[in-house]
Amino acid sequence: MLQHCPASGRYEFYPRVAEPASGDSNLEWLEASGLGSVYSVTTVYPKPPTAPYAVALIDLAEGPRMMSTVEGIALSDIVIGLRVKARIAERDGRYLIVFEPAPTDASQL
Repeated sequence: MLQHCPASGRYEFYPRVAEPASGDSNLEWLEASGLGSVYSVTTVYPKPPTAPYAVALIDLAEGPRMMSTVEGIALSDIVIGLRVKARIAERDGRYLIVFEPAPTDASQL
């Protein structure tokens, strides 16, 4: 879900009480497509035995940009422009939005 301002047509992420550009507080929640593309990526190398992982900025199809991780693909294959799809993952009792490569077949979206 993303916040949307009907007056401007803009989507907002992270949740806010008003749209930053106009101050309009008439925001609604709309279901997001879950699609996006990698804007930037870096690999984090934590202290062993924890495995390296990718942290990426994702440009959502609706416009906002968010930070998350990309999973289900080799770290070296995560490149700028990679099309991704969001999913909810559970980690240590918490639920997170993570991304994985988007299917190339539109019927799988």
